[in-house]
Amino acid sequence: MKNNIKLIFQTAMVFVGTIVGAGLASGQEIVYFFTRFGKWSFLSLLLPLLLYVFIGRMVIILAVKYNLRSYDELMTKVSPGILGKITGIFTTLHLLSSSSIIVAGSGALIHQYFHVSKYIGTVIMVFIAIIALLRNIKGLVEINSFIVPSLTLVIITIFILYIRFSSNLTVNFSNFPQFREQNFWLVSAILYGGFNIMGCSGVLTPLSNETKKTKPLIVGLFLGAFLLTLLSLIINLMLTLNVPNIFKYEIPLLYVAHRFGSIFQVTLLIIIFAEMFSTIVSDVFSISRTLGTSFKLGYKKALFLVMLIIIPISRLGFGNLIATLYPIFGVVSLIFLFQITKFYYKDKSHFSK
Repeated sequence: MKNNIKLIFQTAMVFVGTIVGAGLASGQEIVYFFTRFGKWSFLSLLLPLLLYVFIGRMVIILAVKYNLRSYDELMTKVSPGILGKITGIFTTLHLLSSSSIIVAGSGALIHQYFHVSKYIGTVIMVFIAIIALLRNIKGLVEINSFIVPSLTLVIITIFILYIRFSSNLTVNFSNFPQFREQNFWLVSAILYGGFNIMGCSGVLTPLSNETKKTKPLIVGLFLGAFLLTLLSLIINLMLTLNVPNIFKYEIPLLYVAHRFGSIFQVTLLIIIFAEMFSTIVSDVFSISRTLGTSFKLGYKKALFLVMLIIIPISRLGFGNLIATLYPIFGVVSLIFLFQITKFYYKDKSHFSK
């Protein structure tokens, strides 16, 4: 019983830590995918929750049932043939690009707010990530078990202070900017949820394979999904109350926290850096597991190979590449959602006969 409770907690923390990243912790992702859609943003945040619970449960059950060790094996299983290979390749590209941006972003964050060379931030991020990743799945679980509760505490504290001391808690939706995709809030929410659960399958699959305990893993997934949605709703509410000012800042949540003094700003920056760290650990772990099993390299060799690929890429101007690739990732994630759902129910009906 005690071990099951521990596994539930660890699964929830790993799930949240894998998805959150710097984009959500800073408020940037929430602004782009949700807040800018105004009153629909709160309803649309419930759609990713449904995808996390619905698809994540399938990932866990299939990983345990078929002894799947990586997202590549999962995608090959649910979509054999060329479509599965294409999905696996784009998932790898997505995780590589995400990791490269985080490495570059960690350097930029250190440089912008502590006025030291951006290479120092990059070196620190890579070094501590390798140390954690050398502990394999244990390292992944340990860092998220510390970072995610810290993030939760900081976000809820800022929220309570904001509600307690803010003089204006009304939303004026006329302040929201008008843009061409104004009515595509539903598509935005589905793409966001699809991106995240497809990427998170790279962690859920090996975690499920190692523990083989389906029920506590699913309970942990549910707990993590609800916690993530709660944090997202809190962040979205604070950002909505600060429209249109938040659209001027790269780190919108930092604007919300600035009224509480430099201590909260520095604390939030540390949390953002920590979430960048937890995300790169999760992403590199997923890629390393896939390369290790696919090419029989072994986990540690694959880990160092992935880092050697990420570091030089992070020094490139990556904005145009991401702008090109992310719409493709969105389409691929929708294909993945369809394929795993189709396979799961077909497989389920086959065994029920």
